[in-house]
Amino acid sequence: MKITCENIILDTDPRIRQKSEKVELPLNQEDKELLEALLEYVRNSTDEEIAERDNLEPAVGIAAIQVGVPKKLIAVVVPDEEGNVQEVALANPKIISESVQNAYLDNGEGCLSVKEVHEGHVFRHARIKVRGYDLIKDDNVTISAEGYFAIALQHEIDHLSGILFYDRIDKNDPWKEDELAEVI
Repeated sequence: MKITCENIILDTDPRIRQKSEKVELPLNQEDKELLEALLEYVRNSTDEEIAERDNLEPAVGIAAIQVGVPKKLIAVVVPDEEGNVQEVALANPKIISESVQNAYLDNGEGCLSVKEVHEGHVFRHARIKVRGYDLIKDDNVTISAEGYFAIALQHEIDHLSGILFYDRIDKNDPWKEDELAEVI
């Protein structure tokens, strides 16, 4: 299975708002192949040569619902400040704890399924713990995430509930500030 831009459904498609269902563990072959394809898409999307050849848009994360499959499967690949890469391919991810402190991307968020620009700050938790099955480690994991990695995980987990990033932008004051928030 290979995912390209043609497979990505947009926010104009009502399926993007559908709630995703838990998957059975251990993963069946179909779910495993889908999760592997999601991970491969994100890994390859930031390599300009591969992205152009395979028709990929740059991304740090993708959820199964973005290819029209309402299953709780996500892949996130985020480089950190030291040049290391944090990557997960999660089945049934669930946020089990979150910080009171907020964080947001200074320039706002984007999404493979959203072509129209939606400007504004998307406040998320600065630190989270996520539990789920990680295909890469082939084990149930609890992940402590902060910074960009935490924001990307929350963005993808939102997709599983039919929530898009712009739903979290204050319509009356899109660029409002939070002095206590971590700005990334």
